[in-house]
Amino acid sequence: MSVTKEKMVEITKDFGKNENDSGSTETQIAIFTERIRNITGHLKQNKKDHSGRRGLVILVSKRRRLLDYLRKTNLNGYKNILEQLNIRK
Repeated sequence: MSVTKEKMVEITKDFGKNENDSGSTETQIAIFTERIRNITGHLKQNKKDHSGRRGLVILVSKRRRLLDYLRKTNLNGYKNILEQLNIRK
C-alpha cells in the first residue's frame, strides 16, 4: 500500500530538480498522487476498510493544499503537474 523506495527515487528524478529533491512542491504532489492511487486500488478490494478511507481523505486534502499553493506561486508549474499526473481540477 505504500510507495516503494525505487518508485520514490523515480518520482523524485522525474519531478524534482535533482535526484535528492524530495521536498519541492511538485515532487510532494507526485508522491501524494502515487500514494492516493495505491490506497484507491486497495479500497476497491477492501470496501470495509474505513481507516484506510480516512487516510485517503487526509492525503487528498494535503495534496489539494499543495496544489492551491502551487497555483498561487507558479501557475505554469501547476498546469504542467495537472497534465503530467492526470489530476482533475
